[in-house]
Amino acid sequence: MDFGGGDEIRFERLGKAGVVTLTRPQALNAVTHRMVKALDKALRSWERDDGVDVVVVKAEGSRAFSAGGDILHIYEAGRAGNPPVDFFADEYQLNARIARFKKPYVALIDGIVMGGGVGISFHGSQRVMTENAQFAMPEVGIGFFPDVGASHLLPDLCGSFGMYLALTGNRIRYGDALWSGLASHTIKAEDQAGFLDRLAATGDPESVLRSCFIPARRETDRPTLEAIARHFAQPSLAEIISSLERAAAADEFAAKTLATIRTRSPTSLHVAWRQISAGLTLSMDECMKMEFRILNRMLAGHDFYEGIRAAIIDKGSTPQWRPASLDAVSAADVDAYFAPLGERELKL
Repeated sequence: MDFGGGDEIRFERLGKAGVVTLTRPQALNAVTHRMVKALDKALRSWERDDGVDVVVVKAEGSRAFSAGGDILHIYEAGRAGNPPVDFFADEYQLNARIARFKKPYVALIDGIVMGGGVGISFHGSQRVMTENAQFAMPEVGIGFFPDVGASHLLPDLCGSFGMYLALTGNRIRYGDALWSGLASHTIKAEDQAGFLDRLAATGDPESVLRSCFIPARRETDRPTLEAIARHFAQPSLAEIISSLERAAAADEFAAKTLATIRTRSPTSLHVAWRQISAGLTLSMDECMKMEFRILNRMLAGHDFYEGIRAAIIDKGSTPQWRPASLDAVSAADVDAYFAPLGERELKL
């Protein structure tokens, strides 16, 4: 089946299932504009197709389901004076489409899932992770913000776990993903083929998952979870930092977490805190419109390109954030990221 994805994404009909496979393992299945447009086209078709009872999204290669968006392309386009706003508009529209897709949408996640990969997997009805899976939204580390619907996903996690993930960018494994509610099910990696076969035969993911489900133990211990809840439930970013600072001398977790946050873009931290806080009371569509407003300002700013330079272009160098400290980012600076776009608002 050809929905225009070329050799980057494959579409098949297997029994009652429409199966999507990301086919860029050499690039850790990073999401491209071509892939976004093809997947959107496939979902439009399959939603109307009575022969498709369920959609499954999976990926080639064992290292990554998808390690995010194609940030090198974004860097090059932005530096050339042509930031890829259209790519993000199409991507965010796809994220919203997945969230309201009328049929079961099963993401089969084996390996790393971050950024844009999260956007095409975690808004579906079943988020199935294997023991090889790792989840992260590491955008604050490259001067960006947790997008692709993170403002809808992360606020709902109990114990302020979503705010912790947004402000640190730390990775978690499948046990923590299941405990927190990010993953809906966990299975063994070796059972993926059998799971897909049975799903294609029945079209009923819940019945198949009942037979495949293997509970995953939470990796983060209770004292750490209690510390996360205590620190990251504070009513402002400044108070989160203060809470960690007060505990850091006697608490290794607080000291380590504080050190991590201090390496992140101050602007990104302020924006992410406000975005995740706001998302608690917004619909998915409202979250995507908010994120598109932020996105436009990030693409016109400094830190995103500086973060990619440090991480990808001059690998391992230290990014020079502007402003360089949390205190130097004013409320007015943050407000500007959330201001309406007028005629350029995201259309959903």
